[in-house]
Amino acid sequence: MTERMQRLAQFCVDTRFEDLPPALVAQAKRHILDTFGASLAGADSDVAKQARQVFDGETGHALVWGTQGRMGAAQAAMLNGIAAHALELDDTGGCDHSGAVVLPAVMAAVSMSGQPVSGREFITAVVIGYEIGRRVLEACGGYSAHNGAGWHSTATCGVFGAAAASARILGLDVRQTVSALGIAGSFSGGLWAFIHDGSQSKKLHSGRAAEGGLLAARFAREGISGPTQLFEDVWGGFLKTLATQTATPEALDTDLGIVWKLARCSIKPYASCRGTHSAIDALGLLLEQLNAQAHQVEDVQVSVCGFLRDMCGGHDVSTLAAAQMSLPYALAVWLVHGHCRLQAYDDDLRSDPRIAQWMSRIRLEVDPRLSEDGEPIVTLQTVDGRQASLCVEVPLGAPGNPLSDAALEEKFFSLATRVMSQRQAEELLGQLWRLDELESVGMLERWLA
Repeated sequence: MTERMQRLAQFCVDTRFEDLPPALVAQAKRHILDTFGASLAGADSDVAKQARQVFDGETGHALVWGTQGRMGAAQAAMLNGIAAHALELDDTGGCDHSGAVVLPAVMAAVSMSGQPVSGREFITAVVIGYEIGRRVLEACGGYSAHNGAGWHSTATCGVFGAAAASARILGLDVRQTVSALGIAGSFSGGLWAFIHDGSQSKKLHSGRAAEGGLLAARFAREGISGPTQLFEDVWGGFLKTLATQTATPEALDTDLGIVWKLARCSIKPYASCRGTHSAIDALGLLLEQLNAQAHQVEDVQVSVCGFLRDMCGGHDVSTLAAAQMSLPYALAVWLVHGHCRLQAYDDDLRSDPRIAQWMSRIRLEVDPRLSEDGEPIVTLQTVDGRQASLCVEVPLGAPGNPLSDAALEEKFFSLATRVMSQRQAEELLGQLWRLDELESVGMLERWLA
């Protein structure tokens, strides 16, 4: 096997809970809590319900969260992954949506592990999943390069995170883990074609990656081999095929075990694509700075990079999926309703004529000076001629500007109580805050059903 594949696999096998910095453990617990909240609310979404219908009549032992249903482990991983990403409230900054891929795969692996999995081992596996998924994305040249080429990294790179985390829970050795990662490469896929018509396929990507990663680990456990030169510069290799011009293979293992990739991930305060969040924050801050109400605003101009314009510049809000990708809609609904929580994307609000009027007055312009990873610059002008501009480099929810524990809990309750009682949600929250003390994470199913 090649040296990089060996190092990645060795990392997955050898990393111990004691190796994780305390601050990283605390952040991992926050992301796990947040992902469960997003998943429970997502279980009540149209796309999650439709996906469950696909497997109607099939049974198994792995819980589909927020329901009484049980499926085979791979099916549960897929359905819980779809639910986690269904409402665009899951975390970002990893593979990109690492929580929605890794957590469903890990929980499914736990359901078939055959022995109790402690909270500490669970957290370790989740951290490993975030680590590997993000490193593969960086080896592709980073988010803008890989996604800009038309690949959706949550699916293409997330499958590796799911495979690594599942391999850890299932107790694979180094050779088997190399095979799991190799097989995951062949299960990789996911395209941005959904952006042009607001279709729902994006919501399937996280579930498909969770399922694929789990299956890759299971196949490897049974002795099926995967390519050991997956990340080498060879014909058919992952980077040579999916990142021909942008591959940075050294990113796979540089500072492995020293720089932790979960530490760079963000928790979403808004029910929209992460690409919209900086502009939402800027708009709110500009209104405060100018001491202006929405009715005093003349127009809003947003300077963006070409990548963000293509990804989030749409005006079609006829579907939930399309609206959540639209930067003009996010700013318009903020001006009309003062928030971008999940309720802001309900059918009746999307058809509000006031929002359509505002969207016509929000102009997006590409500024070639902005890098493809740069945040947008929002310029607000009032009816009395005042004007101010702002770029929020670190939006709310990012590691440098995190949600408070109180805000995180408020978000969790607003989501979880869509499918369960307040009391059940409170009990689940209590278990998640003490996750590192649990002797068996399988007991969480008591509150996830």
